[in-house]
Amino acid sequence: MGDTSNTDQANQVGYSGKSTAEIVGITYRQLDYWARTDLIRPSLADASGSGSRRQYSYRNLLELKVVKNLLDSGIRLEQVREVFAYLQDELGEDIATANLVVNGSQPMLVRSGEEVIDLLQNGQGVLNILPLSGVIDELDEAIVELFPARRTEPSARHPEVSAAVSH
Repeated sequence: MGDTSNTDQANQVGYSGKSTAEIVGITYRQLDYWARTDLIRPSLADASGSGSRRQYSYRNLLELKVVKNLLDSGIRLEQVREVFAYLQDELGEDIATANLVVNGSQPMLVRSGEEVIDLLQNGQGVLNILPLSGVIDELDEAIVELFPARRTEPSARHPEVSAAVSH
């Protein structure tokens, strides 16, 4: 199994920390902090001392964009860590396909339309639906802006993501 994952990693396009921060729309300082505190660690190459460089995969970019969207919706970083851990456990590879409902600062995972209706009937207040499926399109647009030479079909660019999100 280790040989396969090493081969998969070698075939993936890597993004430097600077490019990753720009694509996701966060500061390099945030990216560095999130890596050092184990929120999102780069999967292709982690920093291993002075002069080493992190390399983030496309999947890392998706995860970082989800974290940014959660923070932008008003959820505190401590809660984002809990929410993100839960999403990883529950959804695994499909994090970007999730829909979250944010009630004040209380995020909830929406698995079906019926669950949202149930929440409304229970008088939970105004809900802000935060669809994460648009994260892929947002990332692809940012990558093309930063790296015009990588303009290809999304499925050709990132087959591992297209397969995970296609259902």
